[in-house]
Amino acid sequence: MRRCAPRLPEPFPFIDTGNTTIMPFFDQATETMPRDRLAELQVAKLRAMSQELWRRNRFYTRKWQEAGIEPGDIKTLDDLRHLPLTRKSELMDDQAAEAPFGTNLTYPLDAYVRMHQTSGTTGVPLKVFDTDASWDWWGRCWGHVLAGAGVTASDRVFLAFAFGPFIGFWAAVEGARKIGAVMIPGGGRDSQQRLELMKEAGATTLCCTPTYALRLAEVGREIGFDLGRIPMRATIHAGEPGANVPATKRRIEESWSAHCFDHAGASEVGAHSFECSEQPGGTHLIESEYIVEVLDPETGAPVGEGERGEMVITNLGRWGFPVIRYKTGDVVRIDSRPCACGRSFLRFAGGILGRADDMVTVRGVNVFPAGVENILRKFTEVDEFRVTVHKERQMDEMDVEIELCEGAHPDVVHAIADKLDTLLAFRPRVHLVARNALPRFEMKAKRFFVRRDDDMA
Repeated sequence: MRRCAPRLPEPFPFIDTGNTTIMPFFDQATETMPRDRLAELQVAKLRAMSQELWRRNRFYTRKWQEAGIEPGDIKTLDDLRHLPLTRKSELMDDQAAEAPFGTNLTYPLDAYVRMHQTSGTTGVPLKVFDTDASWDWWGRCWGHVLAGAGVTASDRVFLAFAFGPFIGFWAAVEGARKIGAVMIPGGGRDSQQRLELMKEAGATTLCCTPTYALRLAEVGREIGFDLGRIPMRATIHAGEPGANVPATKRRIEESWSAHCFDHAGASEVGAHSFECSEQPGGTHLIESEYIVEVLDPETGAPVGEGERGEMVITNLGRWGFPVIRYKTGDVVRIDSRPCACGRSFLRFAGGILGRADDMVTVRGVNVFPAGVENILRKFTEVDEFRVTVHKERQMDEMDVEIELCEGAHPDVVHAIADKLDTLLAFRPRVHLVARNALPRFEMKAKRFFVRRDDDMA
């Protein structure tokens, strides 16, 4: 049986190679700052931002007045919890009531230089705005992301991404500029053309969703394109889980013979966390630019270190369109132990673990999409998949459609079903589908579907 993935690369060191100086930090002073001084920096930035927003930003001024809070009340990090939480639905409702852009704009509209919008697949997208200063802040955040993956001025960064209203990897352009790396845009091309351009340009770093990294590898196999002709050292991924899913991460690394780095952010939040060269099993929060709380989604109380909770985040450098105590819906676990990379920034153990609303119960078993993906990606024969959970004769059922790589033996489907049965404690129905029957994705992939009773009426 032909396997679908080549070798795993040796770890690349952060040293001077003679022709390339590897930069382990983007801003060493803040990234290695003692935690007490880091807290002081966060408080200073929070106080400065709150003073700037007061009576200028109508959205937060109104929220704080209703809560009986003024900027002068914020003196320590503990005081942050007295501020009201912010939900995405509030921002959406605000833009609907104060169309088209809402009241979370600190400055007159002509002070802004960029508009983007969220990438949700349902509903009306949230519009977000940046001033020149906050777009520069985006670039600095991405500087941390790129430097964490070892990107330097000697690298050539390929964006396998077509620019549109969704911010996607737009800010990576600014991050590469700050580091001095060559940025190679890959928009307006199909997958084969992007592979050829990466080879011709000598791309050393790839930025895209985890799904699309695997799709590019699949296309390479189909057309006989040797990915080894591209001098790739690192791939950086965001937009969806995958780079933090162990089996998917390994699949990407084996396919590209490069190290795979996880990164997380959001259009309304910014680029907030990144994986460092040590790859300790998680991502660093950029604490010089963000404050994070991890709260129990039911009670709102802080959870202990190492416990799962919802990430509530405050960005400190995006004064033009801030989010303060923003409920992200992302599930994380805090790990504050020192990292071998030398950064004092805390880590999210395992990266973003999923969405608080992603879990679905099937026959009494809690099922997480990332957990299913981790099982399926361990089978190198699987090119693509789709999972549907629904009710049939009052019984919960989970159907898993599997598309195998060319040349794979179809009997592997039985092994997949057995593995799912063992690890999930119930047996899903696994179906083999024809090549190219399942959709392919360049941006966020949608592979996990839940059909509820009202959806089937």
